Amino acid sequence: MKLREGVEWAVHCCINLSWLSPDKVVPAARLAAFHDLPPAYLNKQMNALGRAGIVSSRSGPRGGYRLGREPDGISLMDVATAIDGAAQAFVCTGIRHNGPAGQIAGTAGHRTPCTVAQAFAGAELAWRHRLAGRTIAELADTVRRMDPAAPHHVRNWFDQD
Repeated sequence: MKLREGVEWAVHCCINLSWLSPDKVVPAARLAAFHDLPPAYLNKQMNALGRAGIVSSRSGPRGGYRLGREPDGISLMDVATAIDGAAQAFVCTGIRHNGPAGQIAGTAGHRTPCTVAQAFAGAELAWRHRLAGRTIAELADTVRRMDPAAPHHVRNWFDQD
């Protein structure tokens, strides 16, 4: 399963926003500058998070983004789906019915589920459940345990605007 880099960017932005005051809004350009990311592309990711209700935005000269709900209510699957969509990673095209393979399988092959599709569906379901069980709050706490000063440094950096 491949996720686009925008998912990584969005998760980092959510962690950073989780450490800020709930009334603090941060422009996408400022979020982008913190990780040296292209502002226009990050803005697209932030807009996608906004459409999903993960962040909320305020427009205008003092506008920007903040988390739209509590960090413990935002799963990694929520973020991945907001950025990459909910489409299945593997789509079975039914090639087992094509060419000579379709003749070998006979009519029983048309009635039985595809073993390959079942294997990929099971793996994807496990992957989705794992992401759904991890939250922004959990990741922020892990980062905080690894570097207790991280939230303070993030708050200081974003307060310099």
